[in-house]
Amino acid sequence: MKEENIIIKEKTTEIIGPWKMIWLRFKKKKTAVVGLIIFILLVLSSALAPFLTPYTLEMMDKTARNAPPSWQHWLGTDNLGRDYLTRMLYGGRISLKVGLFAVVISVLLGIIVGGIAGYYGGWIDNLMMRFTEIIMSFPFLPLAITVSAVVGGRVPGEYKMYITMAIIGLLGWPGLARIIRGQILTLREQEFMLATTALGLSDRRKIFKHLIPNTLGYVIVNATLGMASAILSESALSFLGLGVVPPTPTWGNLVLNARDGHILKTRPWLWIPPGVAIFLAVMSINLIGDGLRDAVDPKSHR
Repeated sequence: MKEENIIIKEKTTEIIGPWKMIWLRFKKKKTAVVGLIIFILLVLSSALAPFLTPYTLEMMDKTARNAPPSWQHWLGTDNLGRDYLTRMLYGGRISLKVGLFAVVISVLLGIIVGGIAGYYGGWIDNLMMRFTEIIMSFPFLPLAITVSAVVGGRVPGEYKMYITMAIIGLLGWPGLARIIRGQILTLREQEFMLATTALGLSDRRKIFKHLIPNTLGYVIVNATLGMASAILSESALSFLGLGVVPPTPTWGNLVLNARDGHILKTRPWLWIPPGVAIFLAVMSINLIGDGLRDAVDPKSHR
């Protein structure tokens, strides 16, 4: 009688962390993945600008002013004979940088204000939220235009990029502060917060080591969508001449060429490419933000 060897395979369950779970949900959203790919390509093309074009930012060809697209200049040249593709690539650096640093400023302010207001409650919460609502009551773009016109007129052109970052960042935090406050009002009643009190942890450690990390998913989603809004705001301010000013190129002030009726009709290569770049950047970031929102909170989609 032959002995049968019975092999029992034990089923092993893989423990999936919260961040891996978010990534797995994000990958299922095809539009979000497409947006991520487009955004990565935009970032890489801007970061690798010196390797993608043989021209420098300010190199001029006096014999090729206002030249149409050709094999030598893929997007033509401007009125000074500068290669337009080169200015597009370097302009992407500035636009993305402004959007990134503006979001960093608004996220830091939103976390601090929302975290303190949600944790302490009472008159501190009431005072901070009333101030937040006052900021939110002003229309963003008219307020940004006013502040930029007042402050930016006293600043040299090479520093206007930093002024634009600060203006967008300082006016964009109230929405995130309200989200953080709402999350912390719920989290501070959880059992793990009772444990931190029993251990005698300071309020600062409770807020920034235990409460804020539990809201990072919502912070990332808000920051992603906020970056798209910051890029649009920078483009609008630069288009109006109140943001980053030439000769520093950005997608916003490159679209400024469309204000000239002659250029609008006869030289579309001077305003269509930067407009398309702004559209692709904002669309891709919004797709990423929507995917992250559904990944962080699957119930929000329903």
